[in-house]
Amino acid sequence: MSWDELHTRLGQEFAKRAEYALSRAHLLDRQDRVRLDAPARGNFFFSPEEVAERVQILKEHLPSAVSETVEEADEIMQHRFRLLGYRDVDYGADIDWHLDAVHGKRALLQAWYKINFLSFDEVGDHKITWELNRHQHLVTLAKACVFTDDDKYAHELVRQFYSWHAANPYPMGINWGSSLEVAFRSLSWLWVRHLLVDRPRITAEFDRDLVKELARNGRCIERYLSTYFSPNTHLIGEAVALFVIGTLCPQISRAQQWQKKGFDIVLAEAERQVRPDGVYFEQSLYYHVYALDFFLHTRILASCNSLSTPKSFDDIVRKMLEVVRVLSRSGTPQSFGDDDGGRVFNPRRNRAEYLSDPLALGTTLFGQSGVPTAPVTEESIWLCGRAALHEAADRELESLASVAFQDGGLYVIASPGQYDSQMLIDAGPHGIGHGGHGHADALSLTLSIDGRPWITDSGSFVYIGEGNERNQFRGTRAHNTLRVDKLDQAVPEGPFRWSSLPEVGATQWVSGSSFTFFSGHHNGYKRLPDPVLHRRAIFHLHGEYWLVRDIVEGSAAHQLEIFWHLAPDLNVAGSPGVLIASSAHDKLVLLSAGATSWDVSVEQGLISAAYGQRQPAAVGVFRKQAQLPVEHATLMVPMNLSQPNGRFRVADADSSHARGHVYEFEDVSDYLVFANGNTPWNIGPIRSDAAVLYLRVKGRELASLAFSAASFVEFHGDKLLSSDNPIERLEWKRGGELFTSDEGSLKFFDQELLRARIPVRQR
Repeated sequence: MSWDELHTRLGQEFAKRAEYALSRAHLLDRQDRVRLDAPARGNFFFSPEEVAERVQILKEHLPSAVSETVEEADEIMQHRFRLLGYRDVDYGADIDWHLDAVHGKRALLQAWYKINFLSFDEVGDHKITWELNRHQHLVTLAKACVFTDDDKYAHELVRQFYSWHAANPYPMGINWGSSLEVAFRSLSWLWVRHLLVDRPRITAEFDRDLVKELARNGRCIERYLSTYFSPNTHLIGEAVALFVIGTLCPQISRAQQWQKKGFDIVLAEAERQVRPDGVYFEQSLYYHVYALDFFLHTRILASCNSLSTPKSFDDIVRKMLEVVRVLSRSGTPQSFGDDDGGRVFNPRRNRAEYLSDPLALGTTLFGQSGVPTAPVTEESIWLCGRAALHEAADRELESLASVAFQDGGLYVIASPGQYDSQMLIDAGPHGIGHGGHGHADALSLTLSIDGRPWITDSGSFVYIGEGNERNQFRGTRAHNTLRVDKLDQAVPEGPFRWSSLPEVGATQWVSGSSFTFFSGHHNGYKRLPDPVLHRRAIFHLHGEYWLVRDIVEGSAAHQLEIFWHLAPDLNVAGSPGVLIASSAHDKLVLLSAGATSWDVSVEQGLISAAYGQRQPAAVGVFRKQAQLPVEHATLMVPMNLSQPNGRFRVADADSSHARGHVYEFEDVSDYLVFANGNTPWNIGPIRSDAAVLYLRVKGRELASLAFSAASFVEFHGDKLLSSDNPIERLEWKRGGELFTSDEGSLKFFDQELLRARIPVRQR
């Protein structure tokens, strides 16, 4: 520990016990000072006069959001709640604010620092309890009140506020056990205060009591900032709450200090927690969006109060938005890493299809184009008014293209065509520190085709539970990658900690006009008595198919398993060398080269679409007990149900310097060759030193050729390329299409020979 960390931690431990002693002596409330002569409030996202306008915009443009809010508010009136992925959680006539009602477990009312909130036996799932106590449902009641002009919702809101206050005397109970939870509760109360500013039920006495409680909350957050406990979204959310309380409640004596401190922390943490390419450092899309929501709300509220933000902060936010934009281009973004289940604005929008929500605010703020999955949202209207509608109308679609976020290790292989597709590869670090929110998913991939998921991530399900679900959902088997000896790539140690973290990295990334190639590796199994290295290479022929090569290096025998988690609504069948996932009209065929040596099975897995939810889904598995080194190749081909699968095989090779595969369908033969080094190789009719080479023969004519890092290429003895130095990339297609990374290299490429339409000679 640094001296600052030691000083901070000791100070917090002392403060916990001192506050408990002061509370027992009824002296604690004297620390919360409110100046009645100060201005009543700062500028919220909307003024009291603009509430009616926002309501009218929502009724005109998002009537479903209005009706859904009122429907949920009516449930809340009956003390039935939607918490995380759970519906109709009944808390009875009198709400027990310390209860996990899903599992029937109640936390004791004792000093908060004495409560082990990670113990399921002691408190149940603390996230369920905390989700209720975030009081975001009070915002739902407030919105229902202004939507319907019915004060019954405001009356229930006030009653629950005082009920909570009576049941949670500071510093007693689980609901003071996390400064982030105090921060969320504070933000909810501030939304309530500004939504209902002119309602008869919101009396001056209630407003004073609310501000007094906000003063207590701010003091608690400031004293117990997660500077060293959870210096991630916890710290960001706490800083945002300090900033917002300080900005909107100038009558609190420390308001100005909180505003500055919170704002400074947000700016500093944006620099620290976001990688240079815009990927959030927890290696979780959900936490990426979580942090981005906090940053956007801060940015907009600062603007509402004439506070300037540095360009560097805006640049970070733009980069984070770009990550979300890219991952959302093909429909619902495919998630990875932990799924917290919470949202800053509307906790009901906690599923993958809503992870693109920040794009609506980003478009309004920065005028971004090319955001087809960013329709106007309720959040954008509340925060930005009619400006959100104007910007939403100007967006244009953007064609799919491959993108690499190399700092975060996210590689997106995408292309338009008969089947628009997007594949996401996770080749980034396990996370930050002990990787608390990362999964053992090195080199895992997900795949969406025509806007819908086909190969998918399993999700998170829960953080704390009765069984081993936490490790099952974040373990290697739950992801689309290779597992060795039934072990995870990292070793789980508690719900938010891993040891033996793998080193993961990309080896090669080539993004061409007709193909994209990725290769990477991880050493998560180096801890075995016989250390094992996993390499994965992926070749995508744009608009057509993917070839996934898994190379496993070692010297002993190991059990190897490659998992493919298919979306829950697909039908999946397996036969020797083949897995077929089908929908009503289309299918995704997974062909295995060397079919007889790997067992193929279809097993039952589980997919979690939201925290606390899970459903069965098929898992295709290629499995083998093998002496290393060994390789397996999987060809993924989307097609309609009536098309034949084709044939996928290992190509004949004259040496071990390269590995070749042939995919044959109709009158087409595609050769795909991957070099094992810089030595020239012979595969079938092809001789070259290319690192990667693709060649298509259609009928008896050479139809297309593409390669990376080659100084010569020969086909049936004809020299197509001859250069003194390797050419980085060249792509040719009969009909005149020619792309190269270096136009000067064209003089070494024999286009005349190709134009002659030389027929393919029989072997």
